[in-house]
Amino acid sequence: MTTNEPAQEPRNLQDRLTERSLKVIVADDQATVREPLAAVLDMTEDIDVVAAAADGTEVLAAVAATPVDVVLMDLRMPVMDGTEATRRLSEDHPGTAVVVLTTFADDDSILAALSAGARGYLTKNAGRKDIVRAIRAAAAGQSVLDHEVQNRLLDTVRTRPPADAQPLPSDLTRREREVLTLIGQGLPNQAIAEKLFISEATVKTHINNLFAKAGIRDRADAVRRAIAAGLA
Repeated sequence: MTTNEPAQEPRNLQDRLTERSLKVIVADDQATVREPLAAVLDMTEDIDVVAAAADGTEVLAAVAATPVDVVLMDLRMPVMDGTEATRRLSEDHPGTAVVVLTTFADDDSILAALSAGARGYLTKNAGRKDIVRAIRAAAAGQSVLDHEVQNRLLDTVRTRPPADAQPLPSDLTRREREVLTLIGQGLPNQAIAEKLFISEATVKTHINNLFAKAGIRDRADAVRRAIAAGLA
């Protein structure tokens, strides 16, 4: 869908979907991965793949030429790797979200990508539905981590808890603390909803309120804060 309205940052995913398709760039140095993935995603009704890139410099050039909502980013690429490209996008184009899609799920790669500003991190075992879900979530300002990645992140943070984590604010509601606890345990929104017998939309509302009150940046930061507070 298209619109003649001036370009704005919609407040939520529904706003984006009703206004226009999500503009996406697929970045991977292997053409045998990049081209089929771009073709499959482009067939999704609310996704418009506007470019395919073979390295980080091509990503930056493409985003500078045509603002996009999400870059699906491989990490190990020549000329400029995905982590550096993510960092530069976060600095120069903060309205563009990055979802990492890579074969690498080691601690250093995960932490480097998330620290650089990636909103999602998937391994290449992810299916089309998982990738589409991550793109939509990232465009809405949410984070999606592959189950394996989230478990590794949990293990890493538990063994190396953040020394500078701020205490949680006293005005968190009981439900917000419950949601934070379950995020810290690695549960996705759907599982949290089932655990608390509430809708997934209500979970998202609690997460938005929680993040705003506690100054939490993203889901990875929420995991760190939950562990530092002894909730997970």
